[in-house]
Amino acid sequence: MTGPVICFVGAGSVVFTRELLFDILAIPELAGSSLRLHDIDAERLDTARRMAEAVAGQVGASPEVSTYGDLGEAVTGADFVINAVNVGGHAATLVDFDVPERFGLRQTISDTLGVGGVFRALRTFPVLDQIADAMAAGCPDAWLLNYTNPMAMNVSYLAARHPDLKALGLCHSVYWTVVGLNEVIDVPLEGTFYEATGVNHQAWLRRWERDGQSLYPLLDERIAADPELRRRVRVDMYRRIGCYPTETSEHSSEYVPWFLRHDEEIERLRIPVGDYKEISAGNLEEYRRTRAELDAGTPLEAPDATEYAPQVIEAMVTGRATTIHANVANNGLVPNLPAGLAVEVPTIIDSDGAHPVAQEALPPVCAALNRSFLNVVDLVTQAAVRRDPELVRQAVMVDPNAAATLSLPQIDGLVDAMVAAHGDLMPDWLRGTKPGALRG
Repeated sequence: MTGPVICFVGAGSVVFTRELLFDILAIPELAGSSLRLHDIDAERLDTARRMAEAVAGQVGASPEVSTYGDLGEAVTGADFVINAVNVGGHAATLVDFDVPERFGLRQTISDTLGVGGVFRALRTFPVLDQIADAMAAGCPDAWLLNYTNPMAMNVSYLAARHPDLKALGLCHSVYWTVVGLNEVIDVPLEGTFYEATGVNHQAWLRRWERDGQSLYPLLDERIAADPELRRRVRVDMYRRIGCYPTETSEHSSEYVPWFLRHDEEIERLRIPVGDYKEISAGNLEEYRRTRAELDAGTPLEAPDATEYAPQVIEAMVTGRATTIHANVANNGLVPNLPAGLAVEVPTIIDSDGAHPVAQEALPPVCAALNRSFLNVVDLVTQAAVRRDPELVRQAVMVDPNAAATLSLPQIDGLVDAMVAAHGDLMPDWLRGTKPGALRG
């Protein structure tokens, strides 16, 4: 083995693991890495192993591949731990949609904010504790590269509960936002400079330039000329706010109070309510397809993922510095956002680690929307740290979409119903709460 030790936690998230493996093993300095795969599902873990070996063969790499059912053994001696766990899987995702729908609450993705994001966080935090504790015992100098949503809640929780852990939250939304915008204005990505600041899935594209000139005027021309382009949530927000948000319209619609409660807005802006239920089901089908391809000996397709984890590992191992957008605790990085909570900022990666770059204050309206987002993040984080069920109810109370749609008694009932529906996936301090106890 001539490369770093890389541990995949939640390796059974096969679609995502495949994307990372193709990128990692294509880097010459990482082709001989030790790949440690961990998952609690034995079948998925074996599928991940077979996939890692197949990808290695396709790209001509020679990693050492091993599988672990025990988390502590998997991370011991690791240099990097990549987290892609999805606690509860597809069944829990359906609960996150179906229970709120019974109360009249519409969601699109439900993995970042809103009642779905809150309860995804609550079932994920105990696993984050396990990972952080295992790393403290077995690889205290390793980096945790977190992909699991809700990103801002998870990174904020890790910062609060495990401040000594070296952790980065990684998401490709800024990159793909710029790719999509460049396609709209028909400008090559190569040679384009961009920087975004804010929170994950609601950062703001503050600089977007080519040859020192802003590309926003070209976007304005295209929007003015295309009425269908104006029928998108992000475009509508950009025209009113002045900075383009860095996650899809589907995502963006449920982080603000303006859209999902109104039938006419859903129609005007073509918002696909419940969209992630189909995406999640599609991930299950992709898993089955991958197993069938492995059984048949069919070469696996190399995806165009352009993920950050391979870039981070390459930069830290080789010293070839790169800059990405990463999620870290706001320790003086964005002056008009709350301290200690997760923010997404440009981050320089080199052999000495990760170096988030301090930013100027956000425009007032951008900061206001981010603070509304982070109010929910803060309450969920504090709920888990303090083990206080009342803060869970209050987090949903201040969520923009829930507050715009539901009355307070409806929110009380929804929180009770979500705790009951998720059952054993909830932490013990919340699971024992009696119906009605989370009410004033």
